[in-house]
Parts: sequence; structure tokens; C-alpha cells
Amino acid sequence: MQANAERDTVAATFEVRRRQYLDEEGNVVADLPDIARNRDLLRKIYRFMSLSRALDAKFVSLQRTGRSGTYAPAYGQEAVPIGLASAMRETDVLVPSYREGSAQIWRGVKIGDLLQYFAGSERGQAWSAPSVRRDLPICITVGNQALHAAGVAAALKYRGEDAAAVCVFGDGATSKGDVYAAINIAGAWTLPVVFVVTNNQWAISTPRARQSAADTLAQKGVAGGIAVLQTDGNDVLAVHDAVSEALARARAGDGATFIECITYRLQDHNTADDSTRYRDPGEVEQHRARCPLRRLRAFMQRNGMWSDEEEQALAQQIAQEIDGAVERHLGATAEGPQAMFDYLYAELPAAYAGQRAEAVRPGHG
Repeated sequence: MQANAERDTVAATFEVRRRQYLDEEGNVVADLPDIARNRDLLRKIYRFMSLSRALDAKFVSLQRTGRSGTYAPAYGQEAVPIGLASAMRETDVLVPSYREGSAQIWRGVKIGDLLQYFAGSERGQAWSAPSVRRDLPICITVGNQALHAAGVAAALKYRGEDAAAVCVFGDGATSKGDVYAAINIAGAWTLPVVFVVTNNQWAISTPRARQSAADTLAQKGVAGGIAVLQTDGNDVLAVHDAVSEALARARAGDGATFIECITYRLQDHNTADDSTRYRDPGEVEQHRARCPLRRLRAFMQRNGMWSDEEEQALAQQIAQEIDGAVERHLGATAEGPQAMFDYLYAELPAAYAGQRAEAVRPGHG
């Protein structure tokens, strides 16, 4: 035995790559992916990102005036939900949290459906478009949907479907056991699932630095034996390209991917929160300059894909679309308390029949 032999040797090594194509001013910083030359798709992406921002403002206004319930805006994070949704096929399954309304709309959910949901209607997730009825409902419980996504992916694999599940959650969810369990089984079973972490730097009032000592959140997927990647989450080209690559890997039978999208939550966690109590306003303003819409718009204008006139016309179209949906929603007849039973089970179990009968009894409530 050599006297100077090392006691420990390297058991494993890993790295986390970061993907970015556009800087904050929309300048190209790396060889562009194919999507950057798809004029029609980029214009559609920009439209939906703009719709997302305008819809956020309307939902907050409705809540503040007592016409809707608690709402979690995605202001400043629009590149993540639209980037991933634009990479998916209709046959894929979206497993969202509560901040992916724009991704759901891209996939066919109506604005009116979301208005119903956030107003507390039990009909709100009985999506009117058949194309999205495979997608899972909005998940409020932090991180729980990762387990659902793993289950969906297991079913897709068992059936031999050419499809994958895409699960979205925030940075705070990566500290939950549900997410770790989902990552582990996705790796062990080589499941066709893509986990997308919207790292907006805040788990309600807890900053990223206090959530985990890991250098990146993406590396949490390494322990599960799945592919990992980090992207600039304000660069929609990077998000779309990363998710497209991960979906191709999943459909080819090569397993799961864990993608961390770096962005920032510019507004309160939700309309029940006051982030001025725990955040430095200067920090928020610093991140405001990294706006994903401004970045994409600058790139498109520089390449002759967009104009100021089109920007004005789009703002008017979106305002009319949202106002029309809100008007129809506010004019609709509210359902009674029995709806909590009618939209919960395909066939109501006998144990709940008596409760439903009581709910519709005259004078109840």
C-alpha cells in the first residue's frame, strides 16, 4: 500500500448548465434556436405574454373590488408559462400550480373559465375546451402536483402514449418532500415528465437564500438521476427551447428532466400578501428592468417582426377580449351550494347524497 495514497476518491461529479439566448435588451448572446426564426410563433408567444400581463391587472382589480377571490399574479414571469406551453403538444398533460393561467389559456382554457375559478365557482375547472380536459386542475397545495405529474407520466408510459407530463411549481416547492419523492420515482422508473421550477426568488416571504444552501435548485434533480438544466426564465426563447428538448427526451423514452427557470416575482405573492413588509423596493425595481416582454419585443422589432403600431393594436384587442370575458362572467347566474358536490365526482357517492340534499333544502345557508 502506498503511504501517500488518497483516502477518498471521486464517486461522482455533475454540472448544471445555464441556457440563455437574449440579454435584458433583447440582444443575441448565443447561437439562436429554430424558434427565433419562426415569425408567426414568436408573434403568438408575444401576444399571449401580453395577454397574461393584462389579465393579471384585471384579476387584481376584480379582487380589490370584491368581485373575485384571492389571486396570485405572474407579472414579470410571463416567459415561463408561455415558453413551456408553446413547447407542448396537445396530447401532453399540463400539471400546473396556481400561477400558470396563461399556459392554460394557450392550451385552450377560456378566460371565462379562470374567472369562474378564482371567483370560487365549482364549475371553474370544468374546462369548456375538450383539448385541455387531459390537463390537471390548478393545484393550490404547494408541491403536491409533482406527485400527480409522476403518476400521470407513469400512466402515459404504461399505455405507450407518445406524450409527456409537464409539471410546474415554484422555488419554495423544491423544499417539499412531495417534490423529492416525485423526482426519485421519475428517475427510478424513467418517466416521461418534465419538472419546471419557476424560481422567482421568493416562497411567499422567504427569500431563495433561506430556502436552500444548494448553489442551484436544478441540481436537486441530480440526486434522482434525471437530466437537469437552468435557464434564464425571462428569456422565452431559452425556456421554450429547454422544454422542447426535455419533451423530446421524454417521448424518446430517455426519462425525466428538471429545469430551473430564473426569474423574479415583481408583485405580491398574492392579493392577500403585502411584500413591502419583507422586501426592499430597490431590489424589486432592479429586477423590473429585466422584463421578459420588453426583451422579446426588442428582439422582434430589431428583426422586423413587430412594430409600434402593432403594439398599440394588440393592447386594444387584448383589452376588448378581457373586458368582454369579464362582462359575461359578471352577468352569469351563480350556481347554488350543491355545486360543490356536482363537480367533485363523476358519480356522487351515496355517503354525500344526504349532504347534497341538505344543501339544496329551502332556507339552507
